[in-house]
Amino acid sequence: MSSDSPEARPPVVTPVRVVIALCLFAPFVAMLWVGSYAKVDPALAGIPFFYWYQMLWVVISTALTMVAYKLWQRDQRARRGGSK
Repeated sequence: MSSDSPEARPPVVTPVRVVIALCLFAPFVAMLWVGSYAKVDPALAGIPFFYWYQMLWVVISTALTMVAYKLWQRDQRARRGGSK
């Protein structure tokens, strides 16, 4: 049996990779769904909802990207056999 057989290789789609995809996809959905935040109220410290919601997603997107990157690193280490 060769080492390229399907049994010897880990699956391409794993639960960790699905979580990574969701972390990267969520900000796009949130920002492209303009109807959900195209309003003035509730204002936060006088800043209309439209603006502070988008700024909040800058922080959330950064955190989700960091989580996705760390999960990707862990996934790659596991696929290489735990080195480093």
